[in-house]
Amino acid sequence: MKRNILIHPDPRLKKVCAPVADLSDELRKLADDMLETMYDAPGIGLAAPQIGVLDRLIVMDCIKEEGETPRPLIMFNPEVIASSDETNVYEEGCLSIPEQFADVTRPKVVDVTWMDRDGNLQQETFDGLWATCVQHEIDHLNGKLFIDYLKPLKRQMITRKMQKLKREQARA
Repeated sequence: MKRNILIHPDPRLKKVCAPVADLSDELRKLADDMLETMYDAPGIGLAAPQIGVLDRLIVMDCIKEEGETPRPLIMFNPEVIASSDETNVYEEGCLSIPEQFADVTRPKVVDVTWMDRDGNLQQETFDGLWATCVQHEIDHLNGKLFIDYLKPLKRQMITRKMQKLKREQARA
């Protein structure tokens, strides 16, 4: 089931999410809904707080080329356990901040641990776009948005655009 994506500014997007203690069928269904929502948007990542759920859950799939096999990842309690000194700059966007993009510098390579949908502990090294995406989504779980990396003036400008968008949507 497709879920509604919260638009910044929304206080739920600034909250630190609670760890998932126990996997339930309800949480697995939530993860499936999040993947459907992300693909429909379309996006390459989605964090639970973006749909108003304050649990440490993210989904992502950075395969964008036509004909390539999708690689959906569901991550409960994801955590960066190591990151490279080398950095990458990517133009980031966010489904909660539609049509706004900005360059963000992050570690180029990260090691991440998480629990999969079956409750198994996983660990993987992510590089490039995958590394940027997983860091962006984990930031959401900590109440941080990509615009928080920007200079105050640019951040305020984007926030004002989002407030205007929300007013227009409310009138529609």
